[in-house]
Amino acid sequence: MRRNILVTGGFGFIGGHLIDYLTKHYPSDNIHVIDALYSNPIPHEILLNELGARNNLTYEICTIEDYNKKQNNTKWDQIYHLASVVGPAGVLKYAGDIIKSIVMDTYILMDLALKNNARLLDVSTSEIYGGGQEGYCSEEFAKIIPPITTIRLEYAIAKLASETALLNKAKVSPLDVVIIRPFNIAGPRQSGVGGFVLPRFVFLSIYNNPLTVFGTGKQIRAFTHVEDIVKGLVLAMNKGKTMESYNIGNPENKISIDELASKVIQLTGSSSSKIYIDPKDLYGHLYEEANDKYPNATKAITELDWTPEYTIDKIIEDTYNYMRNLDEQMLHDLAGGHLS
Repeated sequence: MRRNILVTGGFGFIGGHLIDYLTKHYPSDNIHVIDALYSNPIPHEILLNELGARNNLTYEICTIEDYNKKQNNTKWDQIYHLASVVGPAGVLKYAGDIIKSIVMDTYILMDLALKNNARLLDVSTSEIYGGGQEGYCSEEFAKIIPPITTIRLEYAIAKLASETALLNKAKVSPLDVVIIRPFNIAGPRQSGVGGFVLPRFVFLSIYNNPLTVFGTGKQIRAFTHVEDIVKGLVLAMNKGKTMESYNIGNPENKISIDELASKVIQLTGSSSSKIYIDPKDLYGHLYEEANDKYPNATKAITELDWTPEYTIDKIIEDTYNYMRNLDEQMLHDLAGGHLS
């Protein structure tokens, strides 16, 4: 039976890979994207050109709010909610408006899912753990909110508030919702403009410029290939238990940022060196680094049969191979021209 699948933020970094996967693996389904193009790593026209002809893909360029105002008789079966401001630097210009925009979109999609009796998959964030227990983050841990008010905290609160509203609504209504908390997604098409570290490092290595490591570089992350993330999203949509939350992240790729910089230099064959800087010198005084974080992914592995496949070396290689084949202008746009 042909299903109608709605993807919000489908032209973003994760969204682009998700619609690629869905249109390939579910050719009989209708995949429809709505995207306001606020946080897109590459122009949607270029993404569509890279994807090629997809007869089961349609889209609208609009906000979720504007989409909701339209008369739409489509009966949705599944809703993937990815649309959001993103990035440790990307969120800075939305200070004071992040909670409003994220929560408002969540309520609109909650109502849409209920109206259509559709399953809703909400993509939250690992930021809600506040660093967990010395970086280790498991679903049963308390959601720790740091005491210092930052714009990064506003983003985490917005995502946690949305999760809470969705799960509470599901307790008193037929809402069928699954929550995903991804960890440090990386791979082809990611943009350094939002503050993501790997495309910034790769960009600098291509030009043999020093890799700018923030602080001491001892920050711990667990990088997860975007393709592994996408498979986790689809498995959660199709196999996840309603009202459950799942960490999607590869603990085998646990690494410090300093070690990541060294690997990038090694794997790209660059003659770059490393320099240690205050990130505020690059992104301004509002920027804050996240606490250490890496996931317990046991729940996703056992309940969803999710198995991350990509090593950290493969993530770096895929990102490098994608970026080095871009024309110079596109490369600068993707990495952020100011980084050179």
